[in-house]
Amino acid sequence: MAATVEELYRNYGILADEKEDLSKHKDAYQAILDGVKGGPKEKRLAAQFIPKFFSSFPELADAAINAQLDLCEDEDVSIRRQAIKELPRFASGENLPRVADILTQLLQTDDSAEFNQVNTALISIFKIDAKGTLGGLFSQILQGEDIVRERAIKFLSTKLKMMPDDTMTKEVEDYIFIETKKVLEDVTGEEFVLLMRILSGLKSMQTVSGRQQLVELVVEQAFLEQALNPTDADSVDRLLQCTRQALPLFSKNVHSTRFVTYFCEFVLPNLSLLTSPVAELDIQLEVLKLLAEMSPYCGDMDKLEVNLNMLFEKLLEFMPLPPEEENGENAANEEPKLQFSYVECLLFSFHQLGKKLPDFLIDKISAEKLKDFKIRLQYFARGLQVYIRQLRVALQGKTGDALKTEENKIKVVALKITNNINVLIKDLFHNPPSYKSTVTLSWKPVQKTEAAAIGQKRQSGEDIGATATTKKLPTNLPRRDARQIYNPPSGKYSASIGNFSYGDRRRDGKINREKGL
Repeated sequence: MAATVEELYRNYGILADEKEDLSKHKDAYQAILDGVKGGPKEKRLAAQFIPKFFSSFPELADAAINAQLDLCEDEDVSIRRQAIKELPRFASGENLPRVADILTQLLQTDDSAEFNQVNTALISIFKIDAKGTLGGLFSQILQGEDIVRERAIKFLSTKLKMMPDDTMTKEVEDYIFIETKKVLEDVTGEEFVLLMRILSGLKSMQTVSGRQQLVELVVEQAFLEQALNPTDADSVDRLLQCTRQALPLFSKNVHSTRFVTYFCEFVLPNLSLLTSPVAELDIQLEVLKLLAEMSPYCGDMDKLEVNLNMLFEKLLEFMPLPPEEENGENAANEEPKLQFSYVECLLFSFHQLGKKLPDFLIDKISAEKLKDFKIRLQYFARGLQVYIRQLRVALQGKTGDALKTEENKIKVVALKITNNINVLIKDLFHNPPSYKSTVTLSWKPVQKTEAAAIGQKRQSGEDIGATATTKKLPTNLPRRDARQIYNPPSGKYSASIGNFSYGDRRRDGKINREKGL
């Protein structure tokens, strides 16, 4: 029988006035628990009274928690909010993982105020027992409904970095790493990015060994032990995402060797066959950029000569021979297009790996091939000089707002691309070839010293992103700053990623009260 408001207040008074042994008033507490069966007023009072005396009646702990959960699922949102607000008061001892599990399930709410209340409650119990709270969160990430899994991962990715140092101990961080590895056995592209963000933010991952562990995780996700299927958009998407996550981890002590070798062995030979996961993405330029960004961080390579050969052959494809002459003049319809953006990436990668085998162009390729290569370099360099002059004339005298137009932004970046190529070609024309020059890739932020070269300070994250010819500067080229914010399509990378089954997930939106026990 439901208790009335008067009975609730009376029983509350009995318990509040007891100074010694509350346990002898079990009937009074039971009457308060029965308040959840009453009307809105009774339920609001019960939501406040039940947690207040919860710790004094351990034999009624299950009944009390279940009564509070009834209120958390009430149709009245104000009652739900009140009940959720009080849930952390049940989070003591062995009950905490269960409360964490319940709160994680409640993240599925569509009410913004209620959602914020759940977040606040989770944070409060996290500070009480971080590992116990994480147990509830990861339990739902691994076995909960899809919406709960998604929101629990987002909770961790946004809230962990806000936790105080005394909460995020080494033991807690180790637990996060272990549990996250389990989740990574079956993830979507978006989940993978968020989980890597979680791990990358841990203090223990800021060391060389920590970052190496993260690289190992990415290597597992990237399936670098398998050949790439270039026509499978999911496989290409997986490789792109994994490489992006690995890039910030590479340094002089954490090497990119396995990724660079994989790109040279499986990606470059299939460059023209790559299927883009996003229609508007220039997938060939995208992978060449990634390869260029990784190449400075290569360690010792078992396949260095093989990789240089692959880069050399791919360079030849994008550095055409001069057209045949007819009647002393070049046939206009045969003039090749010079793809400066692609060549910048390939030349830079070749230049970086060439430092490790400086005699490659002298001893590792035939004299005939070297002669052919130099003819191509000379022809490309001539076209390059024409284009550089055109760009400098177009940008001469322009400052401030004039340089901020889309057309001039493209010209500024095009000038950076062509200057980079020019520097690298000059190195290769040395006898013997030199690998001493340094350049900043065109899509990277421009340094002030470089900006001064065109008479003003600027920053640019864009790339020309398209084929340019020596005859005409395109003015309608797409911006390439989308590269930094590229989000792949949702969905599983591949059906073969893991064997996790979602068959035991509840689909009714109800709280599963047994989790975490």
